[in-house]
Amino acid sequence: MNSKIRLGILGGGSDSLIGVLHRIASAMYDKYQIVGGVFNPVWEENIGFAEKIGLSINRIYADFDTLIEEELKLPLNQRMQVVSILTPNFLHFPMAKKLLENGFHVICEKPMTTTFEEAVVLNSILKKAKTVFAVTYTYTGYPMIRQMREMIKNGELGTIQKVDAQYYQGWINPIIHNKEKRLTTWRLNPEKSGISCCIGDIGTHAFDMLEYISGLRIESVLADLNYLYPDNKMDIDGTVLLRCSNHVKGVICASQIATGEENNFIVKVYGDKAGLKWEQENPNYLYLMEDGKPLRVLKPGHTYNSKLSLDGTKLPPGHPEGIFDSMGNIYKGVAKAINKEPYDYGEFPTMIDGVRGMSFIEKVVESHQKGNIWVNIENVD
Repeated sequence: MNSKIRLGILGGGSDSLIGVLHRIASAMYDKYQIVGGVFNPVWEENIGFAEKIGLSINRIYADFDTLIEEELKLPLNQRMQVVSILTPNFLHFPMAKKLLENGFHVICEKPMTTTFEEAVVLNSILKKAKTVFAVTYTYTGYPMIRQMREMIKNGELGTIQKVDAQYYQGWINPIIHNKEKRLTTWRLNPEKSGISCCIGDIGTHAFDMLEYISGLRIESVLADLNYLYPDNKMDIDGTVLLRCSNHVKGVICASQIATGEENNFIVKVYGDKAGLKWEQENPNYLYLMEDGKPLRVLKPGHTYNSKLSLDGTKLPPGHPEGIFDSMGNIYKGVAKAINKEPYDYGEFPTMIDGVRGMSFIEKVVESHQKGNIWVNIENVD
């Protein structure tokens, strides 16, 4: 009997990078089977894509509402158990809300919603639904990020003194300098993307990552954003000062106009005993820095790593693990939760991470608009 978790997918069709990332991740540990979904709002492309990836078209639906209606007609042992939301941002909230209200587990791309208010509503619904909800802050799945988290939790850095994250890309350069393109792309349209582009897209990764690895809460922010052109309503670059719990200070620098940069995400945490640094473009190296000692490089797959890191390592030492593996580890953790198996809280980002991420986005924009002042992040539970 097939015991795999029945997975539906919304969006992610055609040549979508995020689509192939999720599909491969779901297959990585043989925990899921894709049974249907809505890959594209255009019916011919929707069906064509399903056939291309080898799915039966009997559970490929014309739209999201039809998917819900038809899936609920099926017996529980045949119905989709979890649905992944890979659509543009403005669709995340209505889709997640209806899925939760109808008893489905949810895996949702970030940002989780387009407003903090929507995120709070989802959190309230989830508490009643008691299903599993994951937000795909993908980089938390890397083995050496998990090792970083465990070393900090175990006190190997001593008392944390500073946190620092830099996320630089240059992809929006060809768009932002062309008036027609910047007025027509959904990423720079507040109605489809929310109030922020750069901070909402990659700054929120940095925010979640710093809280994930350090165990601290970012309590308040002071932001300076860059919009570059008067007719552009969305930030494409920004610097955010941080005040964290335990009196720790930090900074997030994020940019999508860093010319020549690809996906340069670097996170650093400094304690009074040692510091740790990790670079997404070289994800198998975790740098341990101590005063008066040589730089040490920790790598995945070795027995000196933590149980959480090794659980997310699929290959022997010396074999690179990448972003597909990172997302696969998140899907693996969600599968454990759905199957009611024991799992570590660090195995996948939750609804609370998504809600805090939305508060961060809104407070950063508020800080900038009010003249670069300190603004408190909302607390949620």
